[in-house]
Amino acid sequence: MGGCSSALIISMCGLVFLDVSFAAHYTDKWAVHIEGGVHAAKSLTEKHGFIFLGEIMPDFYHIQHKKVAKRSIYASKSHQVALAAEPQVKWIEQQISKHRVKRNVNFNDPKWNMMWYLNRGHGLDMNVRRAWERGYTGQGVVVTILDDGIERDHPDLRRNYDDQASYDVNDHDPDPTPRYDYTNENRHGTRCAGEVAAEKDNLICSVGVAYDASIGGVRMLDGDVTDSVEAQSLSHNPQHIHVYSASWGPDDDGRTVDGPATLARKAFFDGITKGRGGLGSIFVWASGNGGRDGDSCNCDGYTNSIYTLSISSATENGNIPWYSEACSSTLATTYSSGSSMERQIVTTDLKRGCTETHTGTSASAPLAAGLCALALQANSMLTWRDMQHIVVMTAKPENLRAQDWLINGIGRKVSHSFGYGLMDAAEMVSLAKNWTTVPKQQVCEIRYPEKSRVVPPNSRVTAALYSTGCEGRNNHVKYLEHVQARVTLTSDRRGEIQIFLTSPMGTRSTLLARRTRDTSQDGFSNWAFMTTHNWGEFAKGTWMLEIENGASASELREWVLVILGTKEHPRHRNVTPETSRMNQQFQSVYTCAGESPSSRVCIECRVGFYKLGSKCVATCPVQYYGYVEIVSSHNGNSNKTVATCRKCHPACNKCKGGRNTDCFECNPDYILESRQCIPKEFIESMSPYKFLIWFASIVVMLFVFYCAFRLCPQYLKQQEKQSIDQQPSQEMSMPPAPPSPLQNTWSTCNHSHQPVEQGF
Repeated sequence: MGGCSSALIISMCGLVFLDVSFAAHYTDKWAVHIEGGVHAAKSLTEKHGFIFLGEIMPDFYHIQHKKVAKRSIYASKSHQVALAAEPQVKWIEQQISKHRVKRNVNFNDPKWNMMWYLNRGHGLDMNVRRAWERGYTGQGVVVTILDDGIERDHPDLRRNYDDQASYDVNDHDPDPTPRYDYTNENRHGTRCAGEVAAEKDNLICSVGVAYDASIGGVRMLDGDVTDSVEAQSLSHNPQHIHVYSASWGPDDDGRTVDGPATLARKAFFDGITKGRGGLGSIFVWASGNGGRDGDSCNCDGYTNSIYTLSISSATENGNIPWYSEACSSTLATTYSSGSSMERQIVTTDLKRGCTETHTGTSASAPLAAGLCALALQANSMLTWRDMQHIVVMTAKPENLRAQDWLINGIGRKVSHSFGYGLMDAAEMVSLAKNWTTVPKQQVCEIRYPEKSRVVPPNSRVTAALYSTGCEGRNNHVKYLEHVQARVTLTSDRRGEIQIFLTSPMGTRSTLLARRTRDTSQDGFSNWAFMTTHNWGEFAKGTWMLEIENGASASELREWVLVILGTKEHPRHRNVTPETSRMNQQFQSVYTCAGESPSSRVCIECRVGFYKLGSKCVATCPVQYYGYVEIVSSHNGNSNKTVATCRKCHPACNKCKGGRNTDCFECNPDYILESRQCIPKEFIESMSPYKFLIWFASIVVMLFVFYCAFRLCPQYLKQQEKQSIDQQPSQEMSMPPAPPSPLQNTWSTCNHSHQPVEQGF
């Protein structure tokens, strides 16, 4: 009988435990409405044994009773009765611990699960979900697509469609609806628009990066594209439109050198000086699809412009796409299509359709425009140069594979294929929120003194030019942004020419790679090759221009170095607790041991800063933790303290160490349990077992009752018979019986109806 009773009791205790686990829990705290002010409320509640925790809102207070369990399935009415009887008390309620979960971004749009570039996590997407979770969805920002029109009545676009951001330049009317034909050749603009602002949660197609942004379209490619057509499109309603996205340019055939003409150049300049109330229009441009033909985007005057954010592509696996053009003017990268085995971009399509096959850098630029819209929602006062600084500072080179990654003079990784890396939405909005406008742009030009330099066949010529950055003048540039080499050069075969520029801090940019298809004898006439690779470096020092020739004759007629940047250091933000988690890599050279030419690359950091690669940062960024160690000097005679940033475990977003058990905050696909990040899939897969556990407990209980009332009486009769048969020997040999464990067990369960206190 003892074994059966014990099983019964254990089963009942298990059921009580399950009740505690699944029921709502009362806490040891109350909310109370007391009139008469804070002092009267404090005095009255303490009189009845409560601890006064403070005011919730006027005349409503938070109180606690130390004799009540912190967590119980039963309300404690007895402790509040006396207080509730006081005339000043108008209302009182014991507080219940409610289960609340963070709302993960999960949409009902049918193609959402296929949008790998937005929802993969683990650093393999553009971190858009984190920006959304913080409330940044593009609301209040206007983006327009300069293309072949957009389908304004598309069910996934019409809610966000903005007629003030739209126009038909080709037919001179306000309606940008594309011209339909059997080939659907004018689908490009509608596809780009959906990437930016397709509506969420409407059971239709896809989700835009900035799904609450206003979207417009300028139809300008379905006809003769002239200088005036381009200028009118670039100038459309610049006080209303914030971001212009363009996925077009000159032929990507590996032989064309072309760019904006007189009116379009003026439209760009007016846009950055007058657009958005003087803050400057944001122009986002696709870097080009001429990779298969060996093209260079530095021969495209739109992507090569300082006024545009030139955006390249990365494949699903982080590789360089077959169509990608490598050049030094590329600022950053977003995802797009790749090989036949890799996924493409999901977006709206012509005739109210939906596609999973949007491709090329044409798909990358609209994604970047949407990311810029999120940053503008976070801070509508960003200038056009602020946006470029933010993109440079927050882009992530990790997980992008290229052979040409280099570290520039201030320790930042940059590539001709990917720029500064993959754009990061969450980092952009965080940095934008507390941004300090960068100082005024300065322009310094230095002309190469020699009138001409012959470049013999199959040779290389180097032209050195020393620059002070116009020091001592009103246009002094100390800290670099864009750098241009304005070149006039003759050649019998232009495609054989290669041009390189090396900065005073040692960063070598490929301004022009060999283009085997370019057989032109036109050379270059005052063409401004641009590089972004020197961003943040010092301007002062010797610049080296290298020209490498093939078998043809060539001559350098003129070279002007144009350096653009600021005299003062761009102090981008105040380092506050809210923003200190952001990457502070731009300040690296100012936290090293000095600013002399010999020490402009951080080898060690000043006290109070952590070493992160070749940079020094005041606070380790997200997914890193600070690690301090004592190391011996080279000669072994002394020790020094070295502070570095080390990588968290891949599952962690914030951590105190490199193990999975050192986490403070997890990446989106994990849940924090006892400082360990556990995959959500594992947690969710366990949820059905709650019912199985409950069901199993009931089965056990029924079995115990069956045992107690059917089997146990027979067992007792047998025991009694054996006891009678053996009674003489037992009386001689058995010691006094110890207290039965059953008594303690029953005593424990007998009081299980009392409130159970469980600490957190």
